[in-house]
Amino acid sequence: MPSLRPAGLGLQGPLRWLALTLGLLVPMLASAQLRIEIVDGIEGAMPIAVAPFAWESVEPEPVATVSSIISANLARSGLFDPMEESGMIDRPVQPADVRFGTWRLLKVDHLVIGRVVDAPDGFGHEIEYHLLDVLSSRILLSQAMRVSPGDLRFAAHRISDAIYEALIGIPGAFATRIAYVVASGEDGGSPVYELVVADADGFNEQTVVRNAEPILSPTWSPDARKLAYVSFATGRSNVIVQDLYTGQNEVVSSERGINGAPAFSPDGRYLAVSLSRTGSPNIWILDLNGQQRPRQLTQHWSINTEPVFSPDGREVYFTSDRAGRPQIYVIPFTGGDAERVTFEGRYNAHATLDPSGRQLAVIYSEGDEDYRIAVHDRDSGRLRVLSDGLLDESPSFAPNGSMVLYAARRNGRGVLAAASADGRIRQRLVAGEGDVREPAWSPIIR
Repeated sequence: MPSLRPAGLGLQGPLRWLALTLGLLVPMLASAQLRIEIVDGIEGAMPIAVAPFAWESVEPEPVATVSSIISANLARSGLFDPMEESGMIDRPVQPADVRFGTWRLLKVDHLVIGRVVDAPDGFGHEIEYHLLDVLSSRILLSQAMRVSPGDLRFAAHRISDAIYEALIGIPGAFATRIAYVVASGEDGGSPVYELVVADADGFNEQTVVRNAEPILSPTWSPDARKLAYVSFATGRSNVIVQDLYTGQNEVVSSERGINGAPAFSPDGRYLAVSLSRTGSPNIWILDLNGQQRPRQLTQHWSINTEPVFSPDGREVYFTSDRAGRPQIYVIPFTGGDAERVTFEGRYNAHATLDPSGRQLAVIYSEGDEDYRIAVHDRDSGRLRVLSDGLLDESPSFAPNGSMVLYAARRNGRGVLAAASADGRIRQRLVAGEGDVREPAWSPIIR
């Protein structure tokens, strides 16, 4: 059995984009744990029951039980309709205890059961669980895992991922993390900016960096161990790489002018950034191993920024206003001519790709007032608008490609929101107070 380790946007059009690019617009106020609200789900979501796991430990059971976390995760996906615990007339623990006829009468398609026991050496717990198909009376999945002390919530996310994959056919993304920026004090107090990391369901918030100057553009390394971000702590922009496990950080770019919009390559060796060291902002490639000198990838008089690597690392997508308005372009990693990617809409910026590289989520606008999140399908050329806000921005794909996380404005506050890539499911992640912006969804945590 494996051991689990946690492991004032009032400017419009091109002017607004330029301000965002140069870091002139900053997040506005402070943090509290995120609360996830499901705005739209799929009608006819899959009925499932997660029976309370038996707690067979000498320690007190946590208030947030393993089964309740799994049930909440599945409900949050919008694809499942978990039964309320109060409606369960059976609490089976082992497959032999399950009376399938009873669950059929309750119109449950799938049932999850399990138990939590103390590990034999007294260090942590073991979780056994089973996923059953009620209609066919079959066991679809049976697993056991050992969990270190304090890792029960993360283990529940792992179990949710396994159930999601068994029933939907793609890996779940519950055992992932999100990074975002919160800011406080801009309404008259001393400003404080925080780079925060939390579980994908908003729990376990941890402040990584706190500063009196703006923090922008957090992005994850492919192993989810590091964050790169832009800091103005010295009074001008610097690109910093922060190791989340050791707490060490390194300034990797502090050139004169703009140092912005970092993005890791899929192998974690390179960092694409936007630098203005030769005049206009262009895309540069930094070798984080220090074996190669910085290499200028784009050479154009326009503003070229917001790079992101293709999943195979062979191409770099970026935003450029070389055609008069911001649009998405792609250029080979080795250099060459840039090719325009987006044509529908007057404004397309801040691209993020799904794991297949076929879908491109962007900030999209037809005019100068509404900025929404849209997905371009690279194969069909079809564009799908996902969000309904006026100032939606900073899209970030979930590592399984199922959802797009983005920043939005609601009732004058910055909040996070998420929409499924097909637009059928929408969630809102609301903090107790303050503005939350610049979200970035982590890769799968191994």
